[in-house]
Amino acid sequence: MERMAIHKALGETSAGELICLKGWVRTLRTGKDVAFFALNDGSCFASLQVVVTPQLPNYVELVKIGTGACLSVQGVLVESPAAGQRWEVQAQKVEVLGDADSDYPLQKKRHSLEFLRSIAHLRPRSNTFGAVFRLRSALSFAIHRFFHERGFLYVHTPIITANDCEGAGEMFRVTTLDSENPPRNSGYIDWSQDFFGERTGLTVSGQLQGELFATAFSDIYTFGPTFRAENSNTSRHAAEFWMIEPEMAFADLEDDCRLAEDFLRYLVTYTLQHCGEDLAFFNERVEKGLLDKLQALAKARFETMTYSEAVSRLQASGESFQFPVAWGRDLQSEHERYLTEKVVGGPVFVTDYPVGIKAFYMRLNNDERTVAAMDLLVPRVGEIIGGSQREERLPVLQRRMEESGIAPESLWWYLDTRRWGSCPHAGFGLGFERLLMYLTGMENIRDVIPFPRTPGNARF
Repeated sequence: MERMAIHKALGETSAGELICLKGWVRTLRTGKDVAFFALNDGSCFASLQVVVTPQLPNYVELVKIGTGACLSVQGVLVESPAAGQRWEVQAQKVEVLGDADSDYPLQKKRHSLEFLRSIAHLRPRSNTFGAVFRLRSALSFAIHRFFHERGFLYVHTPIITANDCEGAGEMFRVTTLDSENPPRNSGYIDWSQDFFGERTGLTVSGQLQGELFATAFSDIYTFGPTFRAENSNTSRHAAEFWMIEPEMAFADLEDDCRLAEDFLRYLVTYTLQHCGEDLAFFNERVEKGLLDKLQALAKARFETMTYSEAVSRLQASGESFQFPVAWGRDLQSEHERYLTEKVVGGPVFVTDYPVGIKAFYMRLNNDERTVAAMDLLVPRVGEIIGGSQREERLPVLQRRMEESGIAPESLWWYLDTRRWGSCPHAGFGLGFERLLMYLTGMENIRDVIPFPRTPGNARF
């Protein structure tokens, strides 16, 4: 008999139907001449109760199995007399596919998130992480669906690259050279003898390559892993994370903000419509008020203010911030949250940042003090999306690169797009894990990615 997923058994079957389930035992209770297994296969949050009686020839063996064991169950779906569940399965045949030793670490009790991180190979079987990774999967699909519906081309940009998009130098080096005795030329490492013939690293962004494709296909997006060798152990930083980076030709900063608003609203709405069971768990166990927060954002009006206006409002607030507010300094999370929660009362785009705190590729405004950049800030988190109109004017871009300490010849291929058929274009980046933290209420980035990579940790 073909296996039926538990989510279908709970929602698409009727009483008296003979079904086959396969999954893992979450809990086991025994009574007089009866045993109850809570079986879960990961297809949904709920488990399905399996009722086992001595009529089964292997009943004695079954009541000795451990939590975490893997079973194949054939039985009849019946209405359950127990409170809190509609259905249960009266087992007619149960096969133990894999027993679990008594030291199985996921017992029937609440485990700390720190402990579950130490067993990342097993934590997907827990309620919390089952919900996290189902939601992560659903949102991945929603991202592709959003861009597909709007005619965007999906582009796979390189993971190994010879350029540092952000110019921060926080790249993981990729090399096959002997680390103890690398070839040298005039005392320096001779990267020409490396595998790729030059110095390479793991990408921090696919944006620059995405811009190339935008000049051929108009609207494109990338969605893939990125890496940053930043020695930070905060709850918001990971060495490996996923980024969504759309790029639009013939677009300005206003178009960029409109796409970012539509995108975030779409993803929040999709989550509310398709992940209700898991969101209910997060709302109850992780962040009280999560559903209200998401429903408010889905309907909210997105405000806009310039960076200069934001600084003026923060300075006039009378608040005692940990980090002083001054024009020319980057806004900190406490400033961003104050703007969204106290000044605006909802999401807000902050635009036109000082040129000195933004990347070389952002379009210089006419005042030559600011660039056409935007950050989308949301309550409780602060920045969730960052983007800009790109500098399409070749002489200005070359000057900005030189001012930023980037040799123009190192990005000759990028500059070629400004020499041949340059056009206005804009785009933004959204960190997938940051989005998941917002949608689930999880407070640590390590808990929304299957196998977190952080300083000192690359296990599993």
